[in-house]
Amino acid sequence: MKLLIRPAAEVAIKSKPVRRQQMRHLRQNIRKLLARLDSDIHVEGSWDRVDVEVPDDRSLAGPVIDELQRIPGISTIQEIGVFPWVSMDDVAEQAVAAFAERIRGKTFAVRVRRHGSHSFRSIDLERFVGSALFEASEPEGVNLSRPDVEVRIEVHDDHYHIAHRKHRGTGGYPLGAVETVMTLVSGGYDSSVAAYLMMRRGLRSHFLFFNLGGPAHEIGVRQVVHYIWDRYGASHGAKFISVPFEGVVAEIMRSVNHRHWGVVLKRQMLKAASEIALINNAAGLVTGDAVAQVSSQTLSNLNVVDRASDEVVLRPLVSMDKETIINIAREIGTEPFARTMPEYCGVISRKPATRAKLHRVEEDEANMDAGVLEQAIASRQDTPVNRLLETTQTPEEVELVHTPEVSDVIIDVRHPSEGEQSPLRLTSNRVMEIPFYELNERINSLPTDRQYLLYCDRGTMSRMHACHLKAEGHTNIKVYAPAS
Repeated sequence: MKLLIRPAAEVAIKSKPVRRQQMRHLRQNIRKLLARLDSDIHVEGSWDRVDVEVPDDRSLAGPVIDELQRIPGISTIQEIGVFPWVSMDDVAEQAVAAFAERIRGKTFAVRVRRHGSHSFRSIDLERFVGSALFEASEPEGVNLSRPDVEVRIEVHDDHYHIAHRKHRGTGGYPLGAVETVMTLVSGGYDSSVAAYLMMRRGLRSHFLFFNLGGPAHEIGVRQVVHYIWDRYGASHGAKFISVPFEGVVAEIMRSVNHRHWGVVLKRQMLKAASEIALINNAAGLVTGDAVAQVSSQTLSNLNVVDRASDEVVLRPLVSMDKETIINIAREIGTEPFARTMPEYCGVISRKPATRAKLHRVEEDEANMDAGVLEQAIASRQDTPVNRLLETTQTPEEVELVHTPEVSDVIIDVRHPSEGEQSPLRLTSNRVMEIPFYELNERINSLPTDRQYLLYCDRGTMSRMHACHLKAEGHTNIKVYAPAS
C-alpha cells in the first residue's frame, strides 16, 4: 500500500526555507511514529509531499492511517494504487474496479497528470477512462467543475498511480517546528483540550501539574497526560512535572483575604510555572482559561494573574464556551477522563472578587511566607511522559496471573477505543469491560467473593490500578498477564 500525504495549507504557503524545514520535521515525525507499527514502513518525500510505502504482506492499513490522522501538520492522506504501465485499457480497467460503485448515482470527473514523455495527452486518457466509467456504472453525469467524486490518475514514465480514498489529517504545523511550551494541566476538560490545540500548532509541550488532591488526583492526571501525548505528541519526548501545592493552598488560606484566594492561587501557579519553564527552556505557558468561565477568569482578574509572570501566557480556549470545549474533548478522546476526574479546586472564595485590584492582591501576597512556594518548587518531581504509567510500587506488591482459574473474572481496564481495536476474548472466563477511569467508582459494587484480574495491553496501567486498589483494602485484586 502506498500513501500520499499533503501538508497542511499553512505549511504550503511558507517561504521555501521555512517550508523545507517544516517538511523535514513532518517526515521525521511520521517516520518515527510509523516505526512503532513496523520498522519496514518506508517514508520519503519532497518539498510539498510525503510518500509512505507499507509492505503489502502486513495488515497495517487501518493502524497506519489512524496514526497518520493524529500527526500534526498533515492535511490529507491519500491511498494510492501503483501499477506498471501497460495500456490505456489497463488504466481504465483499474479505474473501473476502484470507482464504479463509488460514482453510482453521483457526478464525477477524471483528472490526469503526466510526468515524462508519452504518446498521448492527459486529456486523451481522461476521456478514455471517463467513458469506461460511464459505461460500467450508472453515474448522474460528468461535472468538471464541482464533481461529487474525483478520479485522480498520475502517470510516471513506466508506471501510474490511481488515487483511492482520501482521509483528513489533523492540520496545523508539524510538532517541533515551533517553540517549546509548558502546559498547566489538571486532568479536566479545559487543560487537556488546550494541550491538544497547542500540539496541533506545532508546539512541543511539557506538562506541569500542581497537585492539590494527593496521590489519587495525580494518578488520574498522569493517565490523561499520557493518553494525549501518546496519541498526538509521541514523536517528541516530554516531561510530566508534578509540584506538591497543598502547602501553598494552606498558606493562601492562612494569609490572604478570602475574596482573593482564587486569584492568588493562579498567581502562585504562574510564578512557579515561570521558574520551572525557564529551567526547561520553555518559551511560554499554556492554560485552559476561558473568559468569564469562573470568577478568576474575568478580564480584570486574568490581567492581575498575568502580572505574576514575565512569560507569555497562551490561552487557546479563551473565547470558547464549555459545550465547544467538551465536544473537542470528546473528539480527541479525553472526555471520559475529564468526566470522571474529581474536582480539586484547592480554595473556594466566599464572594470572590471579580475585579481584583493588583495592588491589593500584591499586599495580600506580601503576608505569605515566600518560602512555602520555594519549597513546593524544590520538591517537584520530573517524570518522562512515556514512563507515566509505570507504578512506583514494586511488582511483588501485586500478583501477576498468567493462567487464570475458571472462576476468576477478568476486568479489561483499557480505554474503549483500544478495546474496540483488539477485543479481549477468553473461552473460560468472564470478561468485564470497566475502563480505568470508572474502576474506582464501580469496584465497590462488585461481589466480594470473586477474584478479579485487571488487564491492559502492556500491563502497566492494570498493575498501577491493582496496586492502588490493594492499598485501598481490596485484597481480591490481581493482574492478568497472559504468557507471551
